[in-house]
Amino acid sequence: MKETILEIEGMTCASCAKRIEDALKKTEGVSSVNVSLPAEKAFVEYDPDITDTVSLIKAVENAGYSATPADQKARMITANIHDMTCASCAKRVENVLSSLPGVHEANVNFATSKATISYDPSAVSVDDMKRAVDDTGYSMSFEEEEEADPEQLKISKAARKMWIAASSASAIMVLMTIHMFFVPIPGYFFITAVLAIPSVFIAGADTHRATWKALKHKTANMDTLITMGSLIPYFLSMLGFWFPVTTFVEMAATIMALHLVGRYLETKAKGRASQAIKKLIAMEAKNARIIEDGDEKEVPVKELKIGDIMLIKPGEKIPTDGVVVSGSSTVDESMATGESMPVERRDGDEVIGSTINQQGSLRVRVTKVGKDTFLSQVISMVEQAQGSKVPIQEFADKVTGYFVPAVIIIAIAASISWMLFPDFHISIVEYFSFPWSNTDVPLFTLAILATTAVLVISCPCALGLATPTALMVGSGRGAERGILIRSGEAIQTMKDVKVIAFDKTGTITEGTPKVTDVLASDSSSSEEVLLYAASLESVSEHPLASAIIQKAEDAGVSRKDVQDFESITGKGVKGHIGDHEIIVGNRKILSMFNIDYQEFAGRMDELELAARTVVLVVMDGNVIGILAIADTLKEDSAHAIKAIENMGIKTAMITGDNRRTAEAVAEMVGISHVISDVLPGGKVDEIKKLQSEYGMVAMVGDGINDAPALKQANVGIAIGTGTDIAIESADITLVSGDLKSVVSAIKLSRSTFRKIRENYFWAWIYNAVAIPAAFLGLLHPMIGAAAMAISSLTVVLNSLRLKRTDIDLD
Repeated sequence: MKETILEIEGMTCASCAKRIEDALKKTEGVSSVNVSLPAEKAFVEYDPDITDTVSLIKAVENAGYSATPADQKARMITANIHDMTCASCAKRVENVLSSLPGVHEANVNFATSKATISYDPSAVSVDDMKRAVDDTGYSMSFEEEEEADPEQLKISKAARKMWIAASSASAIMVLMTIHMFFVPIPGYFFITAVLAIPSVFIAGADTHRATWKALKHKTANMDTLITMGSLIPYFLSMLGFWFPVTTFVEMAATIMALHLVGRYLETKAKGRASQAIKKLIAMEAKNARIIEDGDEKEVPVKELKIGDIMLIKPGEKIPTDGVVVSGSSTVDESMATGESMPVERRDGDEVIGSTINQQGSLRVRVTKVGKDTFLSQVISMVEQAQGSKVPIQEFADKVTGYFVPAVIIIAIAASISWMLFPDFHISIVEYFSFPWSNTDVPLFTLAILATTAVLVISCPCALGLATPTALMVGSGRGAERGILIRSGEAIQTMKDVKVIAFDKTGTITEGTPKVTDVLASDSSSSEEVLLYAASLESVSEHPLASAIIQKAEDAGVSRKDVQDFESITGKGVKGHIGDHEIIVGNRKILSMFNIDYQEFAGRMDELELAARTVVLVVMDGNVIGILAIADTLKEDSAHAIKAIENMGIKTAMITGDNRRTAEAVAEMVGISHVISDVLPGGKVDEIKKLQSEYGMVAMVGDGINDAPALKQANVGIAIGTGTDIAIESADITLVSGDLKSVVSAIKLSRSTFRKIRENYFWAWIYNAVAIPAAFLGLLHPMIGAAAMAISSLTVVLNSLRLKRTDIDLD
């Protein structure tokens, strides 16, 4: 299966998102789809042998919208336009540029003689634009080219429409006030009807266009409700030129203006919700300085190749992921880990692209480029989280598909009900007697007011924005702190987790074990014990092997060649060194070969009670010594585990160590459930046992060795440091490698899900209260339009409060 992200244009509400989702799901070869309204993206997983991106785009277009692959980003260019003499010239150049295929938007400012153009470089070139302008009698020269900010373009467009509508409606409101309370204005109705045109027809053109597209596809959306709520009152008002009827021109203009004010505020707030990804993208370095044939050369980052040697001076960004080959410095890795303290980096250390070199100069060999870099993976994961669904969302998605048609039916029913049962409705309105209520108007007017109020007060957008906006802010907040959430489902599942199981090595401990004790039998020496142990372990890949080899090197003990090497999983290793058969391992391997170790039994018990792992060394069937190995506990392990237990979540530790050592470590950090003597392949079975005993289980491991267990757990949490984390293997990835990040991840998940629930509560309550109130005539349409705008905005602003949530370990 292949995944792709499509940028969608033309979506205005949750109904649009649902329609696009349904259209893509019907495309053969598509396995899963999620359309995010606030991100304006479709996340599609499909079989490339059956369908392709072109077919997916066609499906979106057939639904009445447009789509482009997310990796085909628009570019923006600023140009000088010469020989313009008036505003008409500027408008002419703007129209010529806008008409070119591939140009998304062109704005020409006559005062500054500049044009700002957003375009698709794969469809149109700068030479095409220059030729088109030259053909109109003007000339064009280019200044600079940069990535377009689509969010800013949307905000600017929404602001322009808002000001047109607000200016029109405000002028009408001023005239209405003068006409009603001070002096009658001759030709008042004609003047207001003309003044309403910019609001209803010019600023509202995109709304009506979206309605027409929806009608052509035999569907309805949020725009349909606004179109009906503004055009019906406006055109009914035209009867006022011939008949003495109540007119609604003021209402039509104000409804559109309030709708567009709400759209602008919502667009701006949604832009703030997606700031995290913009910040991450902005962090990417643009250029790199490489050493080529002994000379320094500056190249764009996208031209870097694996193996290139980069030179990074103090204060510069590290262009891409790599390994230090010379030099030492401190590096600010806060953008990746969320940790403010710089870390030391020297020969052999990995560095992360886009982090900042602080003090010394470094020479770094490039190891990853393009989409394989750590930052690219982080951006991809944040986008994936923002494009995922939360199970709680399913019901709202089903409702959204029927919402707008249901509202239209309710609006028609309101009109009929008012005409058939006027006394009932009027009695209710008079009982509440709100300041805006007025029953001293014709019944037809009251019916139109109630119908329009139902249309404009209904808000499917609040339902559609409830989950995606919270996910956008929550996943972005996590990324800033080194907590990468893969899916919305993990957020919902996390709140129900009863047990968190930790792998010991590298998770609770530092993962860098050291030999603390070397004990030899009477017939041997510590040097001989180290010689045979280090020689045999030099061929092994066991995590403890490096500790034994390091100890031998520190003691100046040389190693010998090994023959007939054999590794016995979970027990130890054996082989021949010279004429001797050597075995190195735990008690299990000695039991397997019936070797007696009673001479060391008491000392082994003492060491294991002190949280040491004991390794026995056997030569020709006799134990010649033991090695005690300890792995230092991470500084914050005990504090973090206590905080998790205080949250009401049980903790468990899964380890291959023997019972005594495991219990000693568990006692030091406060783990409540110990699972010891687990072979590497047995972790999955232990997770299954915990699930059957407790229910929902989260597993914290290194993401590479523990990948199967992380997949088995209800929530897999990968913990590691730097670029070596297997981000793909877990639902949540913690970049910093500290256990306090687990506490932060739990807090963030709970806070995000709480916001999703709050958003749904307000969205459901709003519609449940507002629609019946409008039906009964208790709300004026203009109040309804304002309430509708506020309801969507409330959901977005509530999600933005996540930015201020405290997720730190107390």
